[in-house]
Amino acid sequence: MGIFMAVFTVVSGIIPLITKWHSEKAVTREPFEGIPGPLQIAFYTVVPALIVWATFAFADRVKNWERGGPDRRRTTTKNVKRRLADFRAGVYMRTLLRDSAAGVMHSMIYFGFLGLLGVTTVLEVDHQLPPSLKFLHGHVYMAYSFFGDFAGTVFVGGILWAIARRYIQRPYRIRIKTKPEHALILGVFLAIGVTGFLAEGFRIAEIDQPSYEKWSFIGYPLSMLFDGMSAHTLDLWHQISWGGHVISFIAFLAILPVTMLRHMFTSPLNMYLKDRERPKGAMKAMPNLTETSLESFGAAVVEDFTWKQLLDLDACTMCGRCTSVCPAHATGKPLDPREIVLKAGEVMAATAAHAAGGRVSPPIGTDSAITISSNSLFERITAEELWSCTTCRACDEICPVNIEILDKILDMRRYLSLMESNFPAELGNAYRAMENQGNPWGMNQGERGDWAKDLDVTIVDPGEPLQSEYLYWVGCAGSFDDKNKKVTQAMAKLLRRAGISVAILGPSEMCTGDSARRSGNEYLFQMLAMPNVEMLNGMGVKKIITQCPHCFNTLKNEYPQLGGNYELVHHTQLLEQLIESGQLDVSQATLEERITYHDSCYLGRHNDVYLAPRKVVASIKGIEVVEMQRNGTQGMCCGAGGARMWMEETIGTKVNDERAMEAISTGATRVATACPFCYVMLDDGVKAAGKDESEVKVADIAIHLIEAIENGERQLAAMQNEAPLQAPVAGD
Repeated sequence: MGIFMAVFTVVSGIIPLITKWHSEKAVTREPFEGIPGPLQIAFYTVVPALIVWATFAFADRVKNWERGGPDRRRTTTKNVKRRLADFRAGVYMRTLLRDSAAGVMHSMIYFGFLGLLGVTTVLEVDHQLPPSLKFLHGHVYMAYSFFGDFAGTVFVGGILWAIARRYIQRPYRIRIKTKPEHALILGVFLAIGVTGFLAEGFRIAEIDQPSYEKWSFIGYPLSMLFDGMSAHTLDLWHQISWGGHVISFIAFLAILPVTMLRHMFTSPLNMYLKDRERPKGAMKAMPNLTETSLESFGAAVVEDFTWKQLLDLDACTMCGRCTSVCPAHATGKPLDPREIVLKAGEVMAATAAHAAGGRVSPPIGTDSAITISSNSLFERITAEELWSCTTCRACDEICPVNIEILDKILDMRRYLSLMESNFPAELGNAYRAMENQGNPWGMNQGERGDWAKDLDVTIVDPGEPLQSEYLYWVGCAGSFDDKNKKVTQAMAKLLRRAGISVAILGPSEMCTGDSARRSGNEYLFQMLAMPNVEMLNGMGVKKIITQCPHCFNTLKNEYPQLGGNYELVHHTQLLEQLIESGQLDVSQATLEERITYHDSCYLGRHNDVYLAPRKVVASIKGIEVVEMQRNGTQGMCCGAGGARMWMEETIGTKVNDERAMEAISTGATRVATACPFCYVMLDDGVKAAGKDESEVKVADIAIHLIEAIENGERQLAAMQNEAPLQAPVAGD
């Protein structure tokens, strides 16, 4: 491709020298007007050579990606529409515009640059045509001149904005990663824009400022500044400014493949390849570990990543949005998602044996003291960084170029856990409990159904076919944790009111294995999941209700990897359906309080369920619903995901304390959750902030709803009891 582009450039310069076709129109522009032949020859020699060099340098990066393993990202008739939609979202700057200021700034630079490139291309196309086919004259030329100056103005404005943002405003996520190459890139871009306007101004002055050039609304006023200069001086400065413009473009070509500017190509490619076969909430599948011949699991070296994961490393724009939303980073933990990408990229770049010198340029400039001696990812990435992750997926969600950061962290966790047994000690206790008792709480499996005493709930024998429409997968928290037993009981009451027949497995239900898998222990996950799948399939289970988003995600998105395909519904989704259909009567549900809802990461960002819980809350009369500052796709994690529920938090502020303070700051008297982990973490955080239940009550949506219904019924009963007796009507 590079050679073709270079040859095309050379040919486009040679053809006009042979044909000598010139426009005979008065209102037009002659290419290279006032530029001597030697400078034109230099242009058509140096630029093609730089194009070839840049593409060979870029090819070395592509070969780096090929070091990775397979990753099925084929374009098919089924996914082509999604791929094109993802690509458009990126190149139209929709993903960048999530941050309006940065998005508008980048859009100005991007679209301004494309506009200038288009202006240059159109001039060159017109240059190749015979006089009868030339179109760049008259009104077309005037419109062309206006558009060129408009694009240049937008481009230079965006560059000046970027300079001010990086070096004057200096937001934290940008300040901590500003390198000399940023100044170089911005300087080159600014030089391209400024020298282009100067060359235009001198050119217009040199041809005596014809009236039709007034459409160049920047170049024409500039030309007036040069009034009084001699023809020789104007000619000289026109050549100097044109030469500066060309040198700036040559500098752009030179730095394109070796600086972060490469993302002009890699980022759109990465966006196009976003769509994948597995759901976004699912980890990569692994073979049966009791039968596989593989000798290493997870990712320890560059080659353990897939080619798409390695492309990610070169697609990063270093914007730091992932860093800005990471709950671990925000509370003082060692993890910085951007650093995970950049450090892995540094290892990949430093071990490129196929390239000259055995390396290519790193994703961004690094300290000279940093040395990398092997292709091991752990040369730069520490276990402490990886274990700080709550797997909330906020980094993946906000990334404007669709880099899959979480997958890399989880793959490296797999290696640490399976190959080195390098995991926090307290996590080992949860592993042993899951292995021996079938649940991370370490409770007796025989007590799983105790919450259902005195409730009309059927416990089924897994050896028999399921007769009920739904199987209620209670989960470990809903079965053993005292807070979450109340959620299960509240949900059972609501289902009974709606006339929904459900059954539970009781002692036969085991942990789905979410915490084991998210912490890298794939062996334990399979040990738990495979018997569950076998049992559910044997019972003919089709529909499952869960109240735990972690169970919901695992059963829905990961059990299909093991042959378990079920229709999952989260309890908030079911409640929404029952309320909308009228099957669950909430006409009397009343709470005269202020409530805020906390988004569960595994319900929201992992599975895109945001509205159902809010609609359930909104069905309660009398309440005032308020949103926390961080909500929806930008909601903050409670701190328990990724098996962090079972690990101690000793560095920085506790994530749940940070989130609890945000909930309290809304002035809400109730906090609604839709996840057992969130319930525990936020309740602990609110209490740690000195608020007791009478001031701020944290509870699952099911608890708030059943309390609202029962409260409304009490009020109605009280009103009926207090109503005055009416006089009898004749004939009664």
